[in-house]
Amino acid sequence: MTAVLPGGSTRRPSGLPAEVTSFVGRRHEMAEVRRLLSATRVVTLTGVGGVGKTRLALRAAAEARRQFPDGVWLVDLAGLDDPDLLEQTVAEGLEIRDYSPVPPLDLIVDHLAGRQALIVLDNCEHLLAECAVLVDALVRALPELRVLATSRQPLGIACEQTLNLAPLPVREASPLASDVLVESDAIQLFAERAAAVVPDFEVTPSNQEVVAAICRRLDGLPLAIELAAARLRALSVEQVLTRLDDRFRLLTSGSRVALPRQRTLRALMDWSYELCTEQERLLWQRVSVFAGGLDLEAAEEVCSGDGIPKGDVLDVVTGLVDKSVLAREEQRGAVRYRLLDTVRQYGRERLLATGKEPALRRRHCDHYRGLAARARAELFGPAQVEWFTHLSTEHANLRTALEYCFAEPIRCAEGLAMTTDLLYHWISGYYLGEGRRWLEEGLVTETAPDEGRGRALWAAAWVALIQADVPSAAALIEEAGAVAESLGSESLLAYVTLFQGMVATCRGEAETSIKLHHEAVDRQRSAGDPLGLALALIRLSLVHSVVGEDVLAVSDAEEAVAICDAHGEKWHRAYATAALGIGVWRLGDARRATALEKESLRFNDALDDALGVAIGLETLAWIAAGEGRFERAARLLGVLKGVWGVLGAPLSGFGHLACYHDECEALTLRALGEQDFRAAVRDGAALPYEEVITYALQEEAIGAKPVEPTARLAPLTRRETEIAELVSQGLSNKEIAAALVISQRTAEGHIEHILNKLGFNSRAQVAAWLSERRGYARAVRTT
Repeated sequence: MTAVLPGGSTRRPSGLPAEVTSFVGRRHEMAEVRRLLSATRVVTLTGVGGVGKTRLALRAAAEARRQFPDGVWLVDLAGLDDPDLLEQTVAEGLEIRDYSPVPPLDLIVDHLAGRQALIVLDNCEHLLAECAVLVDALVRALPELRVLATSRQPLGIACEQTLNLAPLPVREASPLASDVLVESDAIQLFAERAAAVVPDFEVTPSNQEVVAAICRRLDGLPLAIELAAARLRALSVEQVLTRLDDRFRLLTSGSRVALPRQRTLRALMDWSYELCTEQERLLWQRVSVFAGGLDLEAAEEVCSGDGIPKGDVLDVVTGLVDKSVLAREEQRGAVRYRLLDTVRQYGRERLLATGKEPALRRRHCDHYRGLAARARAELFGPAQVEWFTHLSTEHANLRTALEYCFAEPIRCAEGLAMTTDLLYHWISGYYLGEGRRWLEEGLVTETAPDEGRGRALWAAAWVALIQADVPSAAALIEEAGAVAESLGSESLLAYVTLFQGMVATCRGEAETSIKLHHEAVDRQRSAGDPLGLALALIRLSLVHSVVGEDVLAVSDAEEAVAICDAHGEKWHRAYATAALGIGVWRLGDARRATALEKESLRFNDALDDALGVAIGLETLAWIAAGEGRFERAARLLGVLKGVWGVLGAPLSGFGHLACYHDECEALTLRALGEQDFRAAVRDGAALPYEEVITYALQEEAIGAKPVEPTARLAPLTRRETEIAELVSQGLSNKEIAAALVISQRTAEGHIEHILNKLGFNSRAQVAAWLSERRGYARAVRTT
């Protein structure tokens, strides 16, 4: 997998989201979390909803990340309703590519074995028992692991230390303590959030007592304060206070100490709800069926009608964003909307009270069922990468839709079809194990021997082959063949023949494999299916390479590349290019082969396709050994040792190419000798991922003698110095990636690595440091 790197390095030092608003106060709590994390294995932040558990956990984790060199990872459980998917969700949060058929818990343990890592397990309360069992199992198996959990109550396990998060304190107003009052964390939070909606807002001697009264009425709850501050878009602070008095009269008539804080938050939710227009209330209810956020298209399709014309949805969404009910997030140039968990739960309760929740869930399911079908229809074309990205963003909603389908007997066939439509989502992302689970559930539930079952059978067979589970794949494809024969479906038979050929390849039956792949090529050509034809040609090319029919291998791969180019397709093209590189290498053209493999590697790295990256690194290692560059080959073999270990199976899905790996290793070992070979392998295994890709693509020398100060500035590498220069010039990550011809994600990895090395938190600090060091270097040269 690309997120986990050889030698315990990680793709990103942190799997945490960036903060989009300032973090206010909590100095004592921050210090206590740091102390607890250093002294115990499991720390749970508890407290009422809206008190700021998640924000504190994320800030504490970000500040502690240098204590966890193997990664700090956020796993948000807010959108997870099915406890059976807890382990799988944690594996996905750790960016574990599940290419092996082992249980997710075993994958997590294997993945984290010997690593110093921190998992932030957020929003555990609705899966409390399951989270307790999982965390207990993990910390017992992994002595270097720490877990920072957030929940409305403790997990209740033996090694747990809890920190109950109280609301932000607000001192009573006093004429002699006005400065202290303004410095109160609650008031500072109100002031900063108010200034975000009313830019000239300040806490002044004339309004500070009113602001303090608002914060006290809200019990110092951060979420409540933020929502109240957002009302200044339409109200004065005095009007906000008056409305709070009206709303909370019953709640404040007795002892405030005796009142449950949850009740206060609910009252604020009621108040926020009543300030909304009727359409905004309806939309608040309806968007609560989404998990993990939504975009405008989804809001228009699922939430319009019955009081909200489709053309009004944008304005209503804007109103909810203005009122801080919906949070606006921009991802890859597209805007999405998210409900805070507490706000989402409130909306869901309101929706349930109307009796319309089942209808909204059906509409939600229909929307994502249609989304999956469109993705499949446009898979082999220029929109492919955008679809991969979009489906990954919508993963939580896709899962929710599948859960709904399989919970409704009359919709199980739709669930199976949707699961099959999402095949490339499962195999190109982090979700292979989950995809297999959905396919197996659908095949058990929906047994009619129709076209849909046939498609699902060969899809499940492919997933099993990627996981190196050949017996299961063979059984699945045998049944798919029976279904295809009974239906007389040429389309099904074309894919059945293809995967029968892949099964034969995995079994080492080269002659049978070539025969079946040739038949699959003919069938796909007759059926007019360019995707199936490209896939069959790629696999045929690789088998031809293994049996020494290199000219045919090159011909097959070139045809596959041409088909992909004709349709503007890139994912299969990257694999076809890799296959072509192997064929060209076998024919003796190492230079062209290297260029082809680097082209494939660049794309797969940009797409975050771990398997494709691994195949590219493999081939570059073979080429290096063949050219006598044994030190480079050994280092790449060191990289691959860790990569394949994480993926779960050597050359997962491409095991017939293992002969080249073995030859490369044996040749390199003989050339370098045992001691130098092992040292080079260790060097490769210790590389951070972004340096692996740079080395593989540009062949920078690892461990080379230090270059002159004019070329690099210690402790940065030459590449990091180059990137730091571009940062200091004000270039964005995208612009840096374009300037250096690397992926944006690789550029981001370099920048994060630079910040870690220098102990900085911002790009501005990097620019200042670089300016200072360059000035020093110039002074040295002129003396």
